[in-house]
Amino acid sequence: MQTTVNTLLKTGVEGLDSVLGGGFPTKRVYLLEGKPGCGKTTLALQFLLEGVRQGETCLYITLSESTEELKAVSASHGWDLTGLHLFDLPIEEQLSSDAQNTFFHPSEIELGNTNQAIMNQIVKIKPSRVVIDSMTELKLMSQSPIKFRRQVLAFKQFFNAQNITVLLLDDKTASISDEEIQSIVHGVIKIEQLAPEYGSERRRLMVTKLRGVSFRGGFHDFTIRKGGVHVFPRLIAAEHGVDPTSAVISSGIEGIDQLIGGGVERGSSTLVMGPAGSGKSTIVLQYAYQAAQRGEQVAVFTFDEGVRTILARTKSLGINIEKYVESGKMTIQQVDPAQLSPGEFVSLVREAVDKNSAKVIVIDSLNGYLNAMPEERFLIIQMHELLSYLSQMGVATFLVVVQHGILGAQMETSVDISYLADNVFLLRYFENAGMVRQALSVVKHRAGPHERTIREFSFSRNGIAIGQPLREFQGILSGAPRIISNSEMNNTK
Repeated sequence: MQTTVNTLLKTGVEGLDSVLGGGFPTKRVYLLEGKPGCGKTTLALQFLLEGVRQGETCLYITLSESTEELKAVSASHGWDLTGLHLFDLPIEEQLSSDAQNTFFHPSEIELGNTNQAIMNQIVKIKPSRVVIDSMTELKLMSQSPIKFRRQVLAFKQFFNAQNITVLLLDDKTASISDEEIQSIVHGVIKIEQLAPEYGSERRRLMVTKLRGVSFRGGFHDFTIRKGGVHVFPRLIAAEHGVDPTSAVISSGIEGIDQLIGGGVERGSSTLVMGPAGSGKSTIVLQYAYQAAQRGEQVAVFTFDEGVRTILARTKSLGINIEKYVESGKMTIQQVDPAQLSPGEFVSLVREAVDKNSAKVIVIDSLNGYLNAMPEERFLIIQMHELLSYLSQMGVATFLVVVQHGILGAQMETSVDISYLADNVFLLRYFENAGMVRQALSVVKHRAGPHERTIREFSFSRNGIAIGQPLREFQGILSGAPRIISNSEMNNTK
């Protein structure tokens, strides 16, 4: 049966609602499973507290934690549990003295008492939302997959008769297969907690089943901070888009604009590559500075430099971005890759575009972004989606990649995404007359023709200076060029 928007319950987690297509269909039974410590209890409390905010009667039945422990979790997030019914059902109290002198196995008596206590509490309170924490205790009391399956089916029929939306928690520590319950419930959410070799833990969730609803598949990163669970839905670029203009944006430096064929197109991505210290960040910040001067919103995400360092360095070059940072026209956010998941970073970029209307995005550098990835093979896919999204939103994106090495043409990058970018700037050091100098060229401009020369550039208190094409040199990209004769020069024309 196709559900409608009116039959969806908000979960209290905005990102999860987006993943679910709006929320949980009402009067259904759902399974939330994950190992201990991954965030099941926190998410379940948010689900019930959202119901309380909506004026619903909500019940949390705990078989494994005490109400005091639940209150401690709530207090850590600043939540008030007033209006939420808590039912603590300790397993050790389920066996009465009479139950010890019976022909039945104690677990059977315990299971029967537990089931009856749960149903009595639901009939008494008449809630519309219920959480049972955790199904592992019922698995252990059931002792066999058949008995447990029958128990879950009985619960399901009882809940349906009471018109209740139920969230069952399972910590996956019992030996009975999870498939016994997954095949019965209407929806399944799996939660994982990953431990990278360095940095904080990473959490992600995936909806593996949701009957009657088109949900967003795949893994979605999430974090637990003060205030609860924050889910970052996986970005699907095809779901977004505006009609970008065909205008180009200027760097404010005539020589750079000449190299790129007049300017960088809106909705395009520009990759600036080169060795450390060659001026990559300064070039992209020059574009950001010009955009802010035009009155556009700019967002800079820096993985490698601190905000103060950026402000001091650009000021010394005559690029005074500090006034735009103070006015809010430009934001500079330092990103710690050891503490940030890729999904959370994408959500920061989306917030800059969707909520703050940023027209220029700077990511400095992709090497830092790579360090934020738990597995490198996913970087290309995620970056492709992010660049596609920014392109469809008409945002000009500037990416910095640091190449390994200082001199020479055989420098390497940690990851090659040059084929994804619309424009590619290449920076190089080269030696001449006992001095180390810098060269700039454009090796790719997807939107049209561009200048194919190599120009020297330099920095001073007056800003960026771009020289004339270095036609008298051969081998600049190798790092050790030689001066060519007039005849050789004529032959290259």
